[in-house]
Amino acid sequence: MSDLPITAVPPVARPRDEAAMSRPLLPLRVSGLRLAADGAALLDGVELSLAPGGCTVIMGPNGAGKSLLLKMLHGLLVPSGGEVSWNGTSAAQATARQALVFQKPVLLRRSVAANLDFVLKARGRDRSRRDALLREVGLLHKARQPARLLSGGEAQRLALARALATDPEVLFLDEPTASLDPASVLVIERIVGAARDRGTRIIFVTHDVGQARRMADEVVFLHRGRVAEHSHADVFFPEPRSQPARDYLAGRIVL
Repeated sequence: MSDLPITAVPPVARPRDEAAMSRPLLPLRVSGLRLAADGAALLDGVELSLAPGGCTVIMGPNGAGKSLLLKMLHGLLVPSGGEVSWNGTSAAQATARQALVFQKPVLLRRSVAANLDFVLKARGRDRSRRDALLREVGLLHKARQPARLLSGGEAQRLALARALATDPEVLFLDEPTASLDPASVLVIERIVGAARDRGTRIIFVTHDVGQARRMADEVVFLHRGRVAEHSHADVFFPEPRSQPARDYLAGRIVL
């Protein structure tokens, strides 16, 4: 999908609206959201409402549009049609109050500590928080080590610490544990769960049904670019309503 000619959002300097910045970002309303490339509809009329609090897991087969939807909610991609509304907050201001962790960590070629220092300084946060953040993700003992020498799991934990350093109201995660060992997966889940418990709204894309069961308060199931099902996790996993979701949970191929 990354090679498709989809328009990214250019950075735009906007005046600070104090009233909007003090307004909660949630609830989120998505109406008629579409994304097309080369004549194909990648997202086709997505309708979605998310309330404050908890963890929403976005699931679905390959090509369903999960990562594309996540990036559009975060403002990284411009929709072909429809609207994403963060409780009356502008797209630019909403994005500034969110953070996104990708499947492959994007880190600076600096030390572990310097990666956090950069984010804290850029966002005007207290740099004294650095050690507490590194301790939370289990990397304080590697603060002086070059980030490029971290293992895959350690690098993802540093990426997560960088995201949390911005104090996001909403934290997006795009399959952050897809290539990690089981121990690292559980560490990432613990950190994300702690952020959720502190009040950060989590929106999490995963293919891992077991992980979804552990993390989700609610599930959005995508199929062919549309929301096939949106329900509480306690309802979705034992009794999915849609046939594509039933097939997916049963391990059958979903076309």
